[in-house]
Amino acid sequence: QVQLQESGPGLVKPSQTLSLTCTVSGGSITTTDTWSWIRQPPGKGLEWMGLIFYSGNTAYSPSLKSRTSISRDNAKNTVYLQMNSLKPEDTAIYYCNTYPPGTRWGQGTQVTVSS
Repeated sequence: QVQLQESGPGLVKPSQTLSLTCTVSGGSITTTDTWSWIRQPPGKGLEWMGLIFYSGNTAYSPSLKSRTSISRDNAKNTVYLQMNSLKPEDTAIYYCNTYPPGTRWGQGTQVTVSS
């Protein structure tokens, strides 16, 4: 079964750049054309951030587009998220999943933006 493992630094200072990794095991990311990143701020619902197609083309939420970049390495079975100019309101649990999202989710990675 496919397993998703998100990882990242945990605590990031405001204005810094965040880099997250999503490692997929138990299957190839190329089996599914499109992968996405989603986040959930504390006390709020899920927010779709963006996606990446097999081709490497991307699409982003308009509110995050200027600060977000998604990439993938099919050989490493990994999807990446980079977000710059972080703000305290970027504090959330970050998840990767297929697009549309499947029923199987990873545990996510907590990101706290604080000085």
